[in-house]
Amino acid sequence: MSTLVLELRQGDLMVVNGAPIRFRNRTRIELAAKARFLFGKQIMAPEGANTPARRIYFALQTAYIGTDEERAPGLASARALIVEFMEATTSVLVREMLARALEAAEDDDCYLALKIARRVMRHEEEVLGLAPLPAPRRDPTDGLNHG
Repeated sequence: MSTLVLELRQGDLMVVNGAPIRFRNRTRIELAAKARFLFGKQIMAPEGANTPARRIYFALQTAYIGTDEERAPGLASARALIVEFMEATTSVLVREMLARALEAAEDDDCYLALKIARRVMRHEEEVLGLAPLPAPRRDPTDGLNHG
């Protein structure tokens, strides 16, 4: 099995398999086993989930990195929010992206679902004239299986 090496800055937050970890100093870590994780600005705080697309992202985030007890309800919530958004939007592209995100989440690829949800959030921000949430740092794990 391959390992994944990440460099994190002092104060960065990372959630691994539902456990939040805050780094007290700059560090380089190696994940040597399959894990569900997000770090830094990929993590949305509950108060950030203040629009329909952001609520979808937060629900998918919960389905991905929540505790064992939170994951199934997170996926159920994401499913309901996605269906509601798909019914409300006039954008064919957004409906297609949301369908792909839901399919990925139901196939237990919530990391891919989150990447798609970020694109939907950017679209929503453009359409509604909202200030974007801070963009996540460039993801050094693009193309890797997050678990």
